[in-house]
Amino acid sequence: MTTIQTLPLRPFPLKTPSKPLLPKPSLFKITARANPPISGRKLRAAVVGGGPAGSSAAEVLARGGVETFLFERSPDAAKPCGGAIPLCMLDEFSIPPELIDRKVTQMKIISPSNLTVDFGKTLKPHEFISMLRREVLDSFLRSRAESTGATLVKSLVTNVELPSSPGAPYVVHYAIDGSRRTLAVDVVVGADGANSRVAKSINAGDYSCAIAFQERIKLPDDKMGYYLNLAEMYVGNDVSPDFYAWVFPKCDHVAVGTGTICSKKNIKLYQHGIRSRVKPKIEGGKVIKVEAHPIPEHPRPIRVRGRVALVGDAAGYVTKCSGEGIYFAAKSGRMCGEGIVRASEGGERMIEEEDLRREYLKEWDKKYIGTFRFLDALQAVFYGSNAGREALVELCGDEYVQRMTFESYLYKKLADGNRWEDARMVANTIGSFIRCKLLAK
Repeated sequence: MTTIQTLPLRPFPLKTPSKPLLPKPSLFKITARANPPISGRKLRAAVVGGGPAGSSAAEVLARGGVETFLFERSPDAAKPCGGAIPLCMLDEFSIPPELIDRKVTQMKIISPSNLTVDFGKTLKPHEFISMLRREVLDSFLRSRAESTGATLVKSLVTNVELPSSPGAPYVVHYAIDGSRRTLAVDVVVGADGANSRVAKSINAGDYSCAIAFQERIKLPDDKMGYYLNLAEMYVGNDVSPDFYAWVFPKCDHVAVGTGTICSKKNIKLYQHGIRSRVKPKIEGGKVIKVEAHPIPEHPRPIRVRGRVALVGDAAGYVTKCSGEGIYFAAKSGRMCGEGIVRASEGGERMIEEEDLRREYLKEWDKKYIGTFRFLDALQAVFYGSNAGREALVELCGDEYVQRMTFESYLYKKLADGNRWEDARMVANTIGSFIRCKLLAK
């Protein structure tokens, strides 16, 4: 027989942070707008989802004085993910070096005709792409959020009940060991992935999802040595009709996977395609884990409604063309948390929808929406046919293209270009397309 336990809104003792962590207190600059004060307690927030987005939001909220509950249904599980993060994330999010499995300094991009380009020639001696396992990163970020005062609730959130009147609380429904429970909160941060229950509760709208399929393969020592600091990307209709396939090195194995949005039912066929392409390099390997997961293809139509905000995959923050999501998940969670802390003046005041739009959504879109649209256009141009993919790989051999790509990726800021080099790059792009189209015929 199930029991129902309700936690009303009332004062709760807050955990004391062990020591100040990122972000810096200066980020909690209060806003000029004066929201209604909260009497006898602090603002209470529920963060649903304990991945990089949710953990980063929970850390900032707890650090900023908001009473924070972080819900994660499967703390020991790992999302299927290539696991690559940019260099700037290590410092920005204080990621310890021992979490990194491999420092990739070489990258190969292989075209449908097996034209191979070395895509790391412009990396400086101190530059690399970090490869890690999501279960390791996620666990670290959750533990850090707990250390700042967030309460971790190991439970599946089944529903978020909307307020019955203005100013009334949101009610989070969740289950622990067959027991149904509820928690009343002032604000909800949805960080529960592409199939977000929080997004459904606020009618945030549908969006297209890709499916990512990945096998973790333990290789013999001699084969693993080949991937010591090397990552590979493969393009072609045999591995994906609209994305790329990958071989990324981990601590003692490689992740071999692919993704698609337009032909999900054939995902195993494309996985067979990438395994065939890399067969000589992984021969003798043993599959130790098989993973599959939906990946959002664009931001949701609605990312803020009422006192609910979506971040990470729940908001649709995965870039096309590159498929990058870890950094943008963590960054969106942090920016959302910072916005709530600012608007609530450290948890002392109630917040409203306009506060979330102003302090979080507007700032996010101003900083990153252009990047998402640009990469969306690149995917449409280069991933639609094998001729386009051949042109893409050909262009990646250009050192100027490599420098601009890595500077933008590693540091998450627009690289300083040269207008003459930019003009040459455009001319080369057109030339490559024409040449590859003719060859395709």
